[in-house]
Amino acid sequence: MSDHLPDPSTAPELFEGVLLRRAFAWLIDCVIIGGITVATLLVGLVFGVVTLGLGLLALPIIIPVAILGYYAATLGSPMRATVGMQAMDIVLTPVRGRPLDGWAILVHPLLFWLTVWISWPVSILFALFTPRQQMIHDLIVGTLMLRRSPMQRFWRSSGMPSV
Repeated sequence: MSDHLPDPSTAPELFEGVLLRRAFAWLIDCVIIGGITVATLLVGLVFGVVTLGLGLLALPIIIPVAILGYYAATLGSPMRATVGMQAMDIVLTPVRGRPLDGWAILVHPLLFWLTVWISWPVSILFALFTPRQQMIHDLIVGTLMLRRSPMQRFWRSSGMPSV
């Protein structure tokens, strides 16, 4: 890890309640993703009727693409946060000294859903025992979840560019 990364012992306000905030952000995002799925299903069903059922074959591909589009549009924005993350005042931050690029933005949610699907307790345990409360997918992709408002003050005081 880089020396310019925040440390929980010297900047605890950046990590205060991040896990609980992540859980609530996930719930908010699940509601939004559910809405995206229902809307995509409705459009797909109409398209399926018009094409005499052939359009229904595309739904298993179109729905995941629409969900990834949500993550790409939100995590790829200057806010670097989904709608749920923005509501909970948290932001996704790279730790390897490079900006979040397109691949990291797409791989992060894919690994998140994979690790949650396989074994969410293990991912939570990782977050409880890593110094910066990183989950498995955060460690693999090289990201860190921080509180947004204290992070902006931290970066300004250390002379680093903020979000």
